[in-house]
Amino acid sequence: MNSLEQQLHYPFGDTLPEVGTTLEVAPGVRWLRMLLPFQLNHINLWLLRDRIDGVEGWSIVDCGITNDATRDAWEQVFANELGGLPVLRVIVTHMHPDHMGLAHWLTERWGVRLWISATDYNTARLASASTTGFGGDGTARFMASHGLVDPEAQEKIKARKNYYASMVPQVPNAFRRIFDGDRLLVNGHAWVCHVGYGHAPEHMSLHCEALNVLISGDMVLPRISTNVSVHEVEPESNPLRLYLDSITRMKALPAEVLVLPSHGRPFVGLHTRVDQLIAHHDERLADVITACTEAPQCAADLLMILFRRQLDLHQTTFAMGESVAHLHALWLNGQLTRHLDADGVYRFTTRA
Repeated sequence: MNSLEQQLHYPFGDTLPEVGTTLEVAPGVRWLRMLLPFQLNHINLWLLRDRIDGVEGWSIVDCGITNDATRDAWEQVFANELGGLPVLRVIVTHMHPDHMGLAHWLTERWGVRLWISATDYNTARLASASTTGFGGDGTARFMASHGLVDPEAQEKIKARKNYYASMVPQVPNAFRRIFDGDRLLVNGHAWVCHVGYGHAPEHMSLHCEALNVLISGDMVLPRISTNVSVHEVEPESNPLRLYLDSITRMKALPAEVLVLPSHGRPFVGLHTRVDQLIAHHDERLADVITACTEAPQCAADLLMILFRRQLDLHQTTFAMGESVAHLHALWLNGQLTRHLDADGVYRFTTRA
């Protein structure tokens, strides 16, 4: 446990639910843990004891990626963890593959509705039918314009033409839209939707005051910082500013709320963790300004400054998006200037 984690409280210690089982973390709230084929090797999913139109059952929050192992784990949960009750709805915090992947299968399996923000639903539909923002020629050109010109990396990015669709091959044909401020009635308790921007188009976290529980999704994680990236479909965006504003708003929630994150362990210490994340990004922004003061920098130049370790291709594509996001936060705030150089690469400097 690092020094920042020591400032948080983990009420369940090192206890983790085995794949295909659940662990109760609050009355009627169960924790599931599914495996992912990445360095970030797991996702936390949640079951909420529910009642809809007089029918007793469960609501699922987030789905896991599409593969046989995740489907098999869900079938174990259905057989052994639901007490013979059905799934009544599927709620997805946002459209990323580890959250959205099996939404179609789950809703078809149980004949229920998907609940999600409209922006993330429609982004998922587009991404599952194309390569937008996740690989292919467009992503390769965008990465090259920010300095990732290594031929091997370029070819691998171009080859990932079905990256999103491989994990989200299909999206449900219909959905129930959820808005910021909506109060979802779950088993007699209100869960309030809190919108977050920067990590996903319209991420929804869920807070239940009666249970003192926050399903934070990817907006607040206890050990790692959430990826915040610029993509080629919105190449001049400022997601880092949106993200920092979003998590600052979350400090309006109780400091001692039990946070159920998508990765890592449930923890108490929301305000502390938000302050840590803001401080982390402030430090990285200061590092970027220092580098850009010494010489013009492109996003690829800053990878070792921002991440300080060797990265594989999967990590590099996320890191590039985040490096651009830090540069844009400073550029769009007037602290850096941007130039398109003769080699077709954007470089940023503190000097006009």
